[in-house]
Amino acid sequence: MTFPLGHGVGSVRDLPVPQWLFLYGAAVVLIASFLALAVLWRRPLLARHERGRALPQWLQRLVFSRVLRIALGLAGFALLVLVMATALVGDRSSVTNISPTFVYVVFWLGLVPVVVLLGNVWPVLNPWKAAADAVEWLLDRAGARSEPFDYPERLGRWPAAVLLLLFAALELAYFDPADPRALAIAVFLYSGVMWLGALLFGSERWFPNADAFTVYFGLLARLAPFGLRESEDGSRVAVARVPTGALAGLREPGPGTVAFIAVMLGSVGFDGFSRISWWQNRLVGLGELAGTLFNLGGLVAAVVLVAAAYLTAVRAARRLAGADRSLASAFIASLVPIALVYAVSHYFSLLVIQGQFLIPLASDPFGWGWDLFGTLDYRPNLAPFSPNAIWYVQVATLVGGHVLGLALAHDRALELFGDTRPALKSQIPLLVLMVLYTVGGLWLLSQG
Repeated sequence: MTFPLGHGVGSVRDLPVPQWLFLYGAAVVLIASFLALAVLWRRPLLARHERGRALPQWLQRLVFSRVLRIALGLAGFALLVLVMATALVGDRSSVTNISPTFVYVVFWLGLVPVVVLLGNVWPVLNPWKAAADAVEWLLDRAGARSEPFDYPERLGRWPAAVLLLLFAALELAYFDPADPRALAIAVFLYSGVMWLGALLFGSERWFPNADAFTVYFGLLARLAPFGLRESEDGSRVAVARVPTGALAGLREPGPGTVAFIAVMLGSVGFDGFSRISWWQNRLVGLGELAGTLFNLGGLVAAVVLVAAAYLTAVRAARRLAGADRSLASAFIASLVPIALVYAVSHYFSLLVIQGQFLIPLASDPFGWGWDLFGTLDYRPNLAPFSPNAIWYVQVATLVGGHVLGLALAHDRALELFGDTRPALKSQIPLLVLMVLYTVGGLWLLSQG
């Protein structure tokens, strides 16, 4: 059993047309989509689907069931304890210890399709929030809970952006990210930060701003056909909505959101770039510490490059459209589907293949020779897809995600400017940005 942290399996070969034709074709599709949007999409449409339609009452009762929430919170906390224990005292090998596979594959990758299809289930699964809520409840019952500090508005999601960058650094820059002991240290430190912040500022303010995973899954869940909204009396309602409809509500996302999405995109881009031969040759001869620092520098550079490209595009859009304010927050929602398809195109094969190893690992999570469920001898299928099939999925998802990003930006521009002409002018730099992101992403995937 191995634990690959790469994004794909195999290499692209024997394609019916040259790779450069795929790159040109992707660019042409985006340009054609831009022209079609200009002709056919003349007024904002997504805002009307933002609120959605309330689900039946029996589903409302299920979604907001206190028993279900407590049960899921306990399950999430139990899994966190299991990961902590196995990472800390289990076998040192990532081949036999469940913690690396659970954290990097089951949790980090496996929850993505869940929140995109079902909506944001993470808040009820979040083990750190479940523990913080339980402590707050006990303190309230004892009359010992003190008033939390006000969370600084200017901080916004900056803490979450920093923590997501640190998680990416562990996964992509550290010389041995699958080492269970290193993972144990990271999990214990992250848990301490989460619980200390919740104690100081209250869990309802802390987690939506400072928990990297709450922000990450929350942004991706805006693409889902199900979600929650507040009713007129302030209560929450579970709704069915047009997929991506909730992204229309990401109008003023607050400080740190652009940085957070730049980390989402830049980290995946660096993962692809770090696997090309040129980068690997730079690492030859470097020690563990020097190699980690070199990778960390590349990761930070990739995030800064993504952020700079976006900010340059929206600055140009502001000038062309004659807008009187910054458009950085206005169009940030258009990058969310791109972050999703970057993750899907890079990691879907890893999720399918490495996720199968959870079956034998569940029987022996510590690597101590147990066989709790009789699945220790299960042998995963290591080649469920051909390399070319993976390539076609990558091309389709990347191009489709960028077309969706264009549509979201176009709809937002129509809502902002109310006039087709300035709206279209503002979209020209974003079209260039989408073409660059698409071609760059496909090139990285083909080189990997």
